[in-house]
Amino acid sequence: MNPHIQPSSSLIFLATRIYKNRTLISQLIVREVAARYKGSIVGLAWSFINPVLMLTIYTFVFSVVFKARWGGASESKTEFAMILFSGLIVFNLFAECINRSPNLVIGNANYVKKVVFPLEILPFVALGSALFHWVINLIVWTIFFGVFYGIPHSTFFLLPILMLPLLFITIGLSWIISSVGVYVRDMSQIAAILVSVLMFLSPIFYPVTSLPPDYQQLMLLNPLTIAIEQSRDAMMWGGAPNWNIWIQYQICSIMFFWICFAWFQKMRKGFADVL
Repeated sequence: MNPHIQPSSSLIFLATRIYKNRTLISQLIVREVAARYKGSIVGLAWSFINPVLMLTIYTFVFSVVFKARWGGASESKTEFAMILFSGLIVFNLFAECINRSPNLVIGNANYVKKVVFPLEILPFVALGSALFHWVINLIVWTIFFGVFYGIPHSTFFLLPILMLPLLFITIGLSWIISSVGVYVRDMSQIAAILVSVLMFLSPIFYPVTSLPPDYQQLMLLNPLTIAIEQSRDAMMWGGAPNWNIWIQYQICSIMFFWICFAWFQKMRKGFADVL
């Protein structure tokens, strides 16, 4: 891409670039996943071990130490663990992408300086790696659910659709954070704080209905809320999604995605000078 030409912010242009570079994206995702576990004694098994360990710790702290119960109703620690895990699966996908975003461009400075490289695909590579771990977590959840409760509900298979708006938002935020991170090196710390705050302000450890009505409305401003609530309902209880809410969520996420892409295309003109 000629640095003197204003990069296009058209979604058609983006779709074309993704399609043309689909093989490159796939190769980079495989490399990312392989590099993460390269040299590890346990290897890919860590992708199973980590979520189980964190699930055990969170469940012990909240259900044993703090005596937390989901909505104050269920006394089953197993059910609480499964509910908690279903929320963490959604959150962890988002958190992995956002935590990596500040260094997406900085960590690939050679692509900026030396070769013609579609920098806009870097968040998709990070998302692909996160989706790999999301699938592993789903497999772990399905195994435990099958052992304790039997065959998952048919609504379980709606998860890819229910997650779609959050994926658009995650890519958009990755573009914003990665582009600003080139100019402001504090973005790594800011992103880490953002992720920590959102973890406790998202309905992972508690249902939205446990909050006062005014706070329930504020929770909808959190981009994770709808994705977590609808995914958990589909996974745990076979609840049908509220498609009106999902459609509004999807429209807003696509608009946000487009705005963030336009921002990234505008900011990328100065990357080579800074790096």
